[in-house]
Amino acid sequence: MAKEKDDLIEKLLENIDFSKLKPEQITGESGLLKQLTKRLVEKAMNAEMVDHLGYEKNVSAGIGTGNSRNGKSSKTLLTDIGDVTIDVPRDRNAEFEPQIVKKNQRRFEGFDDKIISMYARGMTTRDIQGHLKDIYGVDVSPDLVSTVTADVIADAKEWQSRLLEKTYPVVYFDALVVNGRTDGKATKKAVY
Repeated sequence: MAKEKDDLIEKLLENIDFSKLKPEQITGESGLLKQLTKRLVEKAMNAEMVDHLGYEKNVSAGIGTGNSRNGKSSKTLLTDIGDVTIDVPRDRNAEFEPQIVKKNQRRFEGFDDKIISMYARGMTTRDIQGHLKDIYGVDVSPDLVSTVTADVIADAKEWQSRLLEKTYPVVYFDALVVNGRTDGKATKKAVY
């Protein structure tokens, strides 16, 4: 399975001459990385829509089903590489619930983890806000940072204040590793 993924990525990348590309063409505001993220997310959401409706786009099988495609709406995602604007497909009955980017979700996976990591290292909410702006080009409010960290702090305090058992069974294994010779060869052996 991993080999198939590597082969697919190689096929995608073999037609690109990276020696002629400037760094901003790869990671810049309208760079290859953002465009690829946008297209992959949109393709996945369109596949989810096909699964939801039960038929492909522009196929007569959808006529008279009571639900059909109803255009798209724009959504801006906060990702590790900056803001990415995607088109989210809609259905006429508003029953479509995308899974890759859920309704009302603005941050793509991993973003909250970065905020928590910076907060754990002692950065203030304003420092985190400035860092995310400098590195990822993403404007986040101090309220968002506070909300993300408050959720984690509440869980951490609950865990810290839990009742402890009187005893915990522990098994401890240890050995001293010494060098020695066996049949004329240097070997390492564990001494218990």
